[in-house]
Amino acid sequence: MTEPQYGDELAVVTVTYASGRTVDRFLDTLPSATKRPDVPVVVVDNGSTDGAPERVATRDNVTLISTGENLGYGAAANRGVASLGPEYGWVVVANPDMEWQDGTIDTMIDAADRWPRGGEFGPLIREPGGKVYPSARQLPAIGRGIGHAVFSRIWPGNPWTAAYKQSTGEPVERVSGWLSGSCQLFRRAAWESVNGFDPRYFMYFEDVDLGDRLAKAGWQCVYVPSAEVMHIQGHSSSSSSGHSARMLREHHDSAYRYIADRHQGWRWAPLRAAIRAGLAIRARIATR
Repeated sequence: MTEPQYGDELAVVTVTYASGRTVDRFLDTLPSATKRPDVPVVVVDNGSTDGAPERVATRDNVTLISTGENLGYGAAANRGVASLGPEYGWVVVANPDMEWQDGTIDTMIDAADRWPRGGEFGPLIREPGGKVYPSARQLPAIGRGIGHAVFSRIWPGNPWTAAYKQSTGEPVERVSGWLSGSCQLFRRAAWESVNGFDPRYFMYFEDVDLGDRLAKAGWQCVYVPSAEVMHIQGHSSSSSSGHSARMLREHHDSAYRYIADRHQGWRWAPLRAAIRAGLAIRARIATR
C-alpha cells in the first residue's frame, strides 16, 4: 500500500474549552511566529459557552469545528488535523493560551532539516514570570516515575524528578522522550503513521503516550529551545476547586492507563494493582 504524500503547507490546530480571551492573544501573535502568509487555523471547540470560539471564527483564515461536547484534548485535536487536506505536511497543535514569539514556528521547521527523522518538534516554553517550563522530558519508567510521584511535592529537588524533567543545565537542541502537548509541530507523515493522539486519554499523558508511540514507529521527538513561546495560562482547567479536583483525578487515571498499557499480562498484575492503589491515595491526599 502506497503511503500518502503530503505537501509543504502549514496549518495550526487549537482546542478550546472555556478559553476566554486567551485565544485572542494566541491568534493576535501567531503571524509573528512564521513568515508564511495566511496560515489557516482550525479551532476545535469542546462545548464552550463563553462565546469565544464563535467570536474568533469571524477572523480571516479561522475555521471553527464545534464538537458539541467535551471530547477531551486529544480526540478534539485529532478531529482538527483530520479536517486538513494532504497539502498540509506541517501541523502545529497547540493550546489556545500560548503567546507566540518571533519566528517560533519557522525555527522549528528549519530544525526539521537537521533532523530528517524528527516527527515532532517542541519549543522552549516560558511561564509569564520568565521561568522556563521543563517541556522536554524522559519517558516515565517505573523507578523514576515512582520516585517522582512520591517525592516531587515534599522534595522538589529529588534526583528522580530532576532526571524525569531533564531540567538541569542549559537548554540544548536534542532528542527527547516526549514533548509537552501545549505546543507541538508535527511532520504530518509522522502524525498519521501513529494515528495522532490516543483518544482514550481525556486529558494528560496523551503527549507522553504519543511521544512513546512515535519513537516506536521510528520517529524522533526533538526539543528546539531556539524557538520560544510563552504559556500565558488560561483558566479552563482551574476555574473552580471542583473542576481542579476532577482534573487531578483525570491526571492520575491517565498515568495509570499509560503504565498499564505498557505492562500487560498476569505477571504485571501485582505492579498494576500497587500503582493504582498508590495513585488513588495520592489523589485523595492532594484533593483534601
